[in-house]
Amino acid sequence: MRLLFGSCFALILAAAIGLGATWLTITRGVAFGSLTIGAWKAWPKSGSVDIDPYARATIARTGELPLGTGDGVAFYARTDDAGNNFDGRCTFTISGVTPAARYWTLTLYDPNGRLVANTIDRHGFTSAEILRDIEGRFTISVAPRARPGNWLPTGGIERYILVWRFYDTPIGVATRTAKEAPMPAIVRKACS
Repeated sequence: MRLLFGSCFALILAAAIGLGATWLTITRGVAFGSLTIGAWKAWPKSGSVDIDPYARATIARTGELPLGTGDGVAFYARTDDAGNNFDGRCTFTISGVTPAARYWTLTLYDPNGRLVANTIDRHGFTSAEILRDIEGRFTISVAPRARPGNWLPTGGIERYILVWRFYDTPIGVATRTAKEAPMPAIVRKACS
């Protein structure tokens, strides 16, 4: 009887720890094989046959369709380069250059993966419409109030996520440093 009780307790404890670790991994967006450049994080293998089980479970939970390895890669940012969480009442700037890609999009989402509602119905930018300086650099203001130049309105929401998708790009599993794939810097400027 004592052996049966001990075995059942060990089985329940192992199941609780395993399921708890899996839930934590899936809800926090943690998967193996991530590529981090500054505040930007990508999982290049999530659109391939080499996807890990946790990334597969995250995709099944969110319903997001990942980019295939041959199509491109998506980078996610939830904080600025200093680690400050994105707050829709604050102004953040995204500036610099992007890695080589045929086309890219930058989109603003709420934490649940929905587009952020705003008065001008602007949810992102593409590489075809961004304003650049003579050296090819750009600055995007992500803020609740209108800004000159490239402005992405937050609608004043409390939290948001930025997703940068690069299409037809050499960025992938072999890329490991910011020198190989320069990502724009994200800096918090001011809060209302």
